[in-house]
Amino acid sequence: MSSSVPTSRPGSIPPGAPDVPSRPHPAEDPQDMVTAPVRIAAAWSWRVLLIVAGVGVVWWLLGHVTTVLIPVLLAALIAGPLSPAVRWLRARHFPSALAAITVELGLILVVLGLLVLSGQQIVVGFAQLSDKAVAGFQKLLGMLEDSPLKLTTDSMSQWFSELGNTLQENSNAILSGAMTFGSTAGSILTGTILMLFVLLFFLFDGENIWLFLVKLFPRRARAAVNGAGRRGWISLAQYVRIQVFVAFVDALGIGLGAFLLGVPLALPIGVLVFLASFIPIVGAVVTGAVAVLVALVAVSPGIALAMLGVVLLVQQIESNILQPLIMGKAVSLHPVAVLLAVATGSMLFGIVGALFAVPVMAFANTIVRYLAARSWEHDDQIAWEPFLYPWEIKKTAKKKNLTPDQVMAQLQRFRGKRHQEREDAEKKLEEKLEEKHRKDTRHRESSGHLEDTRH
Repeated sequence: MSSSVPTSRPGSIPPGAPDVPSRPHPAEDPQDMVTAPVRIAAAWSWRVLLIVAGVGVVWWLLGHVTTVLIPVLLAALIAGPLSPAVRWLRARHFPSALAAITVELGLILVVLGLLVLSGQQIVVGFAQLSDKAVAGFQKLLGMLEDSPLKLTTDSMSQWFSELGNTLQENSNAILSGAMTFGSTAGSILTGTILMLFVLLFFLFDGENIWLFLVKLFPRRARAAVNGAGRRGWISLAQYVRIQVFVAFVDALGIGLGAFLLGVPLALPIGVLVFLASFIPIVGAVVTGAVAVLVALVAVSPGIALAMLGVVLLVQQIESNILQPLIMGKAVSLHPVAVLLAVATGSMLFGIVGALFAVPVMAFANTIVRYLAARSWEHDDQIAWEPFLYPWEIKKTAKKKNLTPDQVMAQLQRFRGKRHQEREDAEKKLEEKLEEKHRKDTRHRESSGHLEDTRH
């Protein structure tokens, strides 16, 4: 009688074998249960959270140093368009410090002169404006009484009495606001003094300050930082110069229109328009409304409508001619981006944010494009030493005991810069001549086509 031996099927556990923990099926692995897009999103999420946390820390720090940061940014904005004047004086053997002081004093005198002239106009025209304002207000009341609203003098008097009671009830809040305004005025004075001090050093020794900041970065990143910063600075200076021109056109158009229409305070209105035009879109609209309001109160509704027409005409010239042709070439920003930047800056930082929104965006746009194209790898114009004129090189050579080779290297840099400037000027002249030739050719072709059509 044969004994049967139990046989095991393939893949089954033989009898008496020790229990071995079974390995999970690959499909049951927790890592395999998460899809690749989810893992990528999770990896990006914690990195984004770290970036947001870093931005939050920087935001908190900036909020505590605005008293210092805003004057420095203002000094940088003003130094850009004033730097050519300093270089012009240095080329005529002005020492750097004296050239910077001369340019800054000229700026202060121009600003003070405008303020004094505007103040005189306000003082002289205040009595006339007050008389016209009273007459215009009474005329406006008469128009409201005859309008469908039927607003009588008694109802207006009742509103004014209620307004007086409201002011008396909130006198403490008004007093607190006045004290806050006084402290704000003190902060503005302190910031102005700090801004003028920083501006002087930006004009006098700005390139050395920049090279010092570049050396704070790792050695491998210095070329990229140096080139990107210099290109961003050029873009910022171009933006400020063009914005000054646009603001001057706005102020001249609206101020001259107010003067020709007989609106009082034409010069102060022009100065106000000039200053407010540095806030794109919003500033010109607000100051235009002020000009229309002064015309309505001081003269007549008809003159106010004419003033409104002048404001709209100036705004159309700025929006359809100056901004696309001039500003668009200097700052490659879409009008929607400008509007969103101004709105965001004003919401976050008020008037200061609206003022700096577009310059900061233009600066950042230039830097990002420069870095994305890796332009520093083939940029021969990156400077690692301050630019000096020949007479300054000789003076520096005596002070620092420079060798003849070092002096020759600095002179070659000066000649190279002048050679590059000449090449750029010749290139622009050739482009203008080619454009003129194309226009003349098109004109001759169109004239010949018209003659053939007539025959």
